[in-house]
Amino acid sequence: MPIEHAAVRVVQKPWGVGDLRPWSNIDGSRGAIGELWFERADESAPTPALLLKLLFTSQPLSIQVHPDDTFARAMGMPNGKSEAWYILAAQPDAQIGAGLKHQITAQQLRTSIQDGSIAELLRWRSVAAGDVIYIPAGTIHAIGAGIVLAEIQQRSDATFRLYDYGRQRELHEDNSVAAAHPWPLRTLGNSAAVAANRTTLVASKHFVLERVELPEGSSWALLAEPETWMLILNGHAAIGLAAASTGEAIFIGGGRNSVEVGHNGLSALIAYPASRPIDSLLQSLDEQPGKLTHPATHSVPQFAGSAEART
Repeated sequence: MPIEHAAVRVVQKPWGVGDLRPWSNIDGSRGAIGELWFERADESAPTPALLLKLLFTSQPLSIQVHPDDTFARAMGMPNGKSEAWYILAAQPDAQIGAGLKHQITAQQLRTSIQDGSIAELLRWRSVAAGDVIYIPAGTIHAIGAGIVLAEIQQRSDATFRLYDYGRQRELHEDNSVAAAHPWPLRTLGNSAAVAANRTTLVASKHFVLERVELPEGSSWALLAEPETWMLILNGHAAIGLAAASTGEAIFIGGGRNSVEVGHNGLSALIAYPASRPIDSLLQSLDEQPGKLTHPATHSVPQFAGSAEART
């Protein structure tokens, strides 16, 4: 099964930045870079179900909402868009908006889009490196300035804007009102330990997002799903024959694969389409053959894909 360095697509945005270090050495001096998309290196490969991105913000993004699968398919799209954010870096005053301060009616939501008061209704929260925010489809949300984050999402570009800070781009009033869940997001995330080296950050209807911390010089078997993404947060490792370090992403096409960790250890995000964590995802090769490293002993919260559900 393929193991490949993900190709990187550079997306310039007016709210982006020029310096992406330490996450990338790509030069943004000729135009602010807002997003790096990680994609299959083989352009003829099947389209993945998930999209992994890095976002860099120097200005706030628009307030927006994504439709769920039912709404998206009714509009002729293949699926909706639920997503999760992992904060890589944040300035001291950085904030994200997720859900509303209180529930409002559809007509009140429409009025708030028309007069711009939706920005005051959104619940803003301070963020710091290591925070995790799950945004189910239908959640009204926004990303503020001064943030670097990793995003894993259903592969979709279905986005409806409610407010755009005067940038003169089109707003999508009717679709936003129809798609949005105009109420608070009950919690931002709920991590659970799966094993000594693994933490499940999000287990949703559409994907699982984990963080792994592997000690220096250790050896592992990764029993991957047919679509598995790994983003290196810190350190370096060889995944199969692919060497990767901070800011790089690896696509793993399933099967049993070796992970050899370098002398600085390895911190990484792993994401795959599933509704619950795979107990046998990582097996230590430094222990007895066939022995799983600390199989799951904690229940993992399940997310129902609605802003009204537990997150």
